[in-house]
Amino acid sequence: MADGDTVRELYEGCYRRLVGQLFAICGNLGEAEDAVQEAFVRAVEKPQRLAQLDNPEAWLRTVALNAVRRRYRRATRFHGLLSRAGVPETTTTGLSADRVALVEALRRVPYEQREAIVLHHIVDLPVSEIAVQLCVPEGTVKARLSRGRSRLAPLVHEFADDVEEVNHV
Repeated sequence: MADGDTVRELYEGCYRRLVGQLFAICGNLGEAEDAVQEAFVRAVEKPQRLAQLDNPEAWLRTVALNAVRRRYRRATRFHGLLSRAGVPETTTTGLSADRVALVEALRRVPYEQREAIVLHHIVDLPVSEIAVQLCVPEGTVKARLSRGRSRLAPLVHEFADDVEEVNHV
């Protein structure tokens, strides 16, 4: 199979899923789409590298997450310099009300906790794989998940149940 066919199949198979995952992390559909597209551009630039990977979707997710992190850092610096700058509205066309509500709740959680929660609960990755993707110890991932769930508990019913179970154990 030609390298272009491999990238095309990967794009068709996981683009929407990756955009949904990144949207849940960054809270901005346009940013999520841009980050995933940037990851695919890198895949097209180096198709041989992509073909050698055991899990190309995980590689694409990591590249897209890094793009979101870079943009987040730049935006934070920019908004620090321009304290009066307004935050643009998020485009949510075509998304369910539950999905929009979840993303709104996730926006109220610190970035590192939000990232861990999305990778664990939406992407369904185990703690060990999240630790590898984020380059942090497993204990750090567990702490971020616990703190993030606690912050989300008053905002999202499903996480309130998780926090109650942990508190009663």
